[in-house]
Amino acid sequence: MEEVKNSLRQAPLRIGISTRALFDLEEEHTVFLKHGVQAYCQLQLEREDVIVGKGAGFEVIERLLGLNEESQKPYVEVVLLSKNSPDLSIRAFKSIEHYGLSVITGSFTSGNSLAPFVSAWSIDLFLSNDSHDVQAAVDAGAAAARLGPVSPAWERVPAEEVRIAFDGDAVVFSAKSDEIYKAQGLDGFRKHEQEHANSPMDTGPFGNFLKKLSMLRAIYLREDGVSKVRIGIVTARDRHAHARVINTLRAWGTPADEAHFVGTWSKAPLLKAFGAHIFFDDQEKHVLSASDVVPSGHVPGPHDPNEPVIPAQGA
Repeated sequence: MEEVKNSLRQAPLRIGISTRALFDLEEEHTVFLKHGVQAYCQLQLEREDVIVGKGAGFEVIERLLGLNEESQKPYVEVVLLSKNSPDLSIRAFKSIEHYGLSVITGSFTSGNSLAPFVSAWSIDLFLSNDSHDVQAAVDAGAAAARLGPVSPAWERVPAEEVRIAFDGDAVVFSAKSDEIYKAQGLDGFRKHEQEHANSPMDTGPFGNFLKKLSMLRAIYLREDGVSKVRIGIVTARDRHAHARVINTLRAWGTPADEAHFVGTWSKAPLLKAFGAHIFFDDQEKHVLSASDVVPSGHVPGPHDPNEPVIPAQGA
């Protein structure tokens, strides 16, 4: 286990997050959309001493940072990446200090693209509310997702764990199996996956992030098999195509604590029961249906958002 700890300390899980994903800045953003950048900047300056509320990404960031050990090199590092001007950094860092988050670095680009800085900071995961920034991060080679605002209906889970849920195909795994489904239909997809059940899938956009997260899970795994880092797979696959998921996770050495093979059933009730702190899916309709019960991130993928590969009930 010391080898895993040292490996993660040498190359920690690095998360980049925008100010609007970390904090609740929806009112300020509305001013920006309606009245422009000058009105937005003026409002931010007027509120420089006002602590910002928690945004969609706050809970998972706080919990991940809480896994770091005092007086040791961190396992998790978080970098604030913002298109705001440096002049507006004061409010963000004041709020970070108020909440006791160990976020000490950041980039403020005055409207310029964040993509070069995703690579410069060696970011493993980028969270933002801006679809253009998210796509730029993907193009820069990072896992990335667009978060929406926190739903008032979300019931925060008070457990000490951090619980992260992922869709499977085109998120954790590659989109190749989805393409089989689209080309050959459900029967062809099931036949293909059963024939290749023992062949591990290629990694998808979140594959490498999952592998680092699994190292954290292993560090905090108790003798009873329970870890502070709880990983869930919530996929539209069902019994006829589930074996390849399990065998791929085994081959990667990234076991899931829970796996839910939902078919056409809505993912939201399962995510609520899991108590997820964040969920990632590549199909926008699934993200929207889940967002009432958990902060949800849309992962840019190959699918038409109006044509989900396997539509869920209520999606």
